[in-house]
Amino acid sequence: MNVDVPAEPSLETDTPDPLANPAIRKPKLVAKGVSRVFRRGQSDIRVLEGVDLEIYEREFMVVVGPSGCGKTTMLNIMAGFDKPSTGGVFIDGKPVVGPDKRRIVVFQEHGVFPWLTVEGNIGFGLAALTPKERVERIAHYVKLVGLEGFEHAYPHEVSGGMKQRVEVARALAVQPDMLFLDEPFGALDFITRHIMRKEILRIWSAEKTTVMFITHDIEESVQLADRIVVMSARPAAIRCVIENDLPRPRDLSSPRYIEIRDLVLREFGLARTV
Repeated sequence: MNVDVPAEPSLETDTPDPLANPAIRKPKLVAKGVSRVFRRGQSDIRVLEGVDLEIYEREFMVVVGPSGCGKTTMLNIMAGFDKPSTGGVFIDGKPVVGPDKRRIVVFQEHGVFPWLTVEGNIGFGLAALTPKERVERIAHYVKLVGLEGFEHAYPHEVSGGMKQRVEVARALAVQPDMLFLDEPFGALDFITRHIMRKEILRIWSAEKTTVMFITHDIEESVQLADRIVVMSARPAAIRCVIENDLPRPRDLSSPRYIEIRDLVLREFGLARTV
């Protein structure tokens, strides 16, 4: 179910974006009838139920749902780390049958290697490059994520937000076709989360990698997404897909922002009352 929020007139003159025109959208990932059942003793636990989804080329899609509803399970299936009980996932028209270096996942828990420096972490997956190419690639992504001056620092010497930047840089450095982010800012404090949201959008604007971002934070979904996929409680199914036409950078106090946020809240039965 797609939910279109009527657009308001805008005085901004943004560059036309293909994502805004459904007629020229190109699906990058297609999920068809994806379900997942886990066997626990004598019982079956249904986690996903009949998920049909398309993620478009260069899109920043955010999946939002209650904690424990099955969002991470869905991401693991999309990224090839788990197999669906029924249905299938296709990227560029080819079935996803397992992990692939072209699809990178950034998890909530810090996955940086404590024995490597910032530049060592970012260059971890670049062994196939020549030494010159590797140095240039690392320097590019150090600059992109704003870590210049910290190249030789170890993870214990930098902040939590910096560690997340290292993870994002390491993921992007291998130049994946798709980037999957599983609640990557969930462990950060309120202020750092807001800073990192701005940073991830800045980085995505520069790279235009296709992104699937998982969160249970409704505000985060409205701030980041081109489209918001709203999941039900377990067994998770897609309640609706909301087109987010807010121009970037987004004004978090604008009537339009509040309108879209409240639409997501209503899907969870949390609509504001006056």
